[in-house]
Amino acid sequence: MLRMGSRASGNRGGASAASEAELKEASLVATIAHLWPYIWPKGRADLERRVMLSFALLLVGKLVNTAVPYAFKWAADAVEHKGAEAVPPLLAGAVGFTILYGFLRIVYALLTQARDALFAAVAMHAVKRLANDVFVHMHELSMRFHISRKTGGLTRVLERGRDAIETLSRLVMSSGAPTAVEFLLVLAVLAVQLDWRYAGVTALTIVAYLAYTAIATNWRIAIRRSMNDSDVDANVKAIDSLLNYETVKYFSAEAREAERYDKSMERYRRASIDSYTSLAVLNAGQAAIFTIGLTVVMAMCVYDINVGKASVGDFVLINALMIQLYQPLNFMGTFYREVRQAVVDIERMFSILGQNPEIADRPGAPALAVEEGNVVFEDVVFHYDEKRPILRGVSFEVKPGKTLAIVGPSGAGKSTISRLMFRFYEPQGGRILIDGQDILAVTQKSLRAAVGMVPQDTVLFNDSIGYNIRYGRWDATEEEVREAARLAQIDGFIASVPGGYEAQVGERGLKLSGGEKQRVAIARTILKGPPILILDEATSALDSFTEHEIQEALRGVAKGRTTLVIAHRLSTIVDADEIIFLDHGRIVERGTHQELLDQRGEYAAMWNRQREAAEARAKIIAAQEDEDLEALEAE
Repeated sequence: MLRMGSRASGNRGGASAASEAELKEASLVATIAHLWPYIWPKGRADLERRVMLSFALLLVGKLVNTAVPYAFKWAADAVEHKGAEAVPPLLAGAVGFTILYGFLRIVYALLTQARDALFAAVAMHAVKRLANDVFVHMHELSMRFHISRKTGGLTRVLERGRDAIETLSRLVMSSGAPTAVEFLLVLAVLAVQLDWRYAGVTALTIVAYLAYTAIATNWRIAIRRSMNDSDVDANVKAIDSLLNYETVKYFSAEAREAERYDKSMERYRRASIDSYTSLAVLNAGQAAIFTIGLTVVMAMCVYDINVGKASVGDFVLINALMIQLYQPLNFMGTFYREVRQAVVDIERMFSILGQNPEIADRPGAPALAVEEGNVVFEDVVFHYDEKRPILRGVSFEVKPGKTLAIVGPSGAGKSTISRLMFRFYEPQGGRILIDGQDILAVTQKSLRAAVGMVPQDTVLFNDSIGYNIRYGRWDATEEEVREAARLAQIDGFIASVPGGYEAQVGERGLKLSGGEKQRVAIARTILKGPPILILDEATSALDSFTEHEIQEALRGVAKGRTTLVIAHRLSTIVDADEIIFLDHGRIVERGTHQELLDQRGEYAAMWNRQREAAEARAKIIAAQEDEDLEALEAE
């Protein structure tokens, strides 16, 4: 419900085009309205009962709390031997009233704690639901969104938003509603027990207190926002630097990274000092306003005692009520401050929920039905930016069970073809067909289930080797996982490491070599067993010997499957059924390996350059081996 409303508002307000730095101050009312379906768990009878019982305990507790100052008044009057006739005989006496005072405070404390304990399940249910909705929505957003954002910043937004949801739901029950009830009861007691003047002065004090709190808190919002931005910036720089630990070491850039982080922390320090200073100003003003109000009503009561209109017990009652009022009044200031601050933290989370996925399934889209696996690109046109076209009318067909290799210089658009196949992006022109079905007309889930991918840059989850292989097909048996590892030529390595399939691969798989990571990626794609395969430089991180073994395994896996191979090393695709040479977004040559060599064009030139480079490397290695052999013989 919330996500639908947020998306709609995003369409009206252009939220998808707004940057985080340009986000307007969120509306408190709108944010509470968005959160309400989560705070009020509609459809969950058990949680609804908890909410109703929590409110009942709140009302009973506040009535008990309001009775506490009366016990104080009766005790004072009893000590002065006045007003005893106005109380029940069984409770007469200062000691009895004092015991009643303590009993009522204990009852109020128990009711308050019971209320908070009951409502905790409701609050955490709201946290879980909204955090999960945002997490799911992040995965629904397009690749363009994710590559333009910083992961550290996104996780920080999610973390802060989750904390803010908990703060809001907790404050609504523990401070907001109880304080409103407390105000009404105190004003009623003052008006009935004394007269309207006391209620009027107290009401004016409350209004002045809340008005000052609102003005000062709104002033602090900009300071809080600046502090949050500085905190996110510092966090992003720290995560980015640590993720690129090896690069930092390669270039001895520790001092440079420390300087960048220090600058961010300096901005955070200055913003934090401003935040604490403004908080001191806020607290001082609140204390002054309340003290003035308290002094006025106390002075009024002293005057009334002198003229015989009030008793010492009334003086004690007023003092107890005002002091008792100060705590929820102070909490109301805290409530307003924390709610406004929570809105600042959560507005970014709602802005993410307001982002419409760039790639979305059409209403009623059917699942892709793959019978043969015939892939056709028809005059496909694509650009990431209008000023820089990537594909300019690319057309080709991959017959079922055949292998098509796509080669060309860097930036020619080779990897873009694989992204279009997965519908990470959609072409601006032309069509992509699988067995005659336009991939834009089918569900993304069914499309991606039918296509397997071994990427050039393999990133693994920070979990076990077995977990990363099983990611290809979660319901696979242990035997199937081991068979996939064997076909990917990584079973021997797994057997050699402590823990075997349970061995941890580390952050992004950094505990494994490049070749080992790539073989894990190959194993999980083998396990997936899709009818269509995309190999994007699938053996680029492997040595020549292992590459040959993996190529043999991949040929076996590709047998009977439609396969697209994106290659830089031409030696890996000589057996492809067809090779297309892509340059500046256009197919300039196509044919088999031998046909392209006979054309003596771009493909042949690239083949000759790579062959000469390989021969030069072989000579260098041979020369080095000869030198090592001579040195060994000399010894």
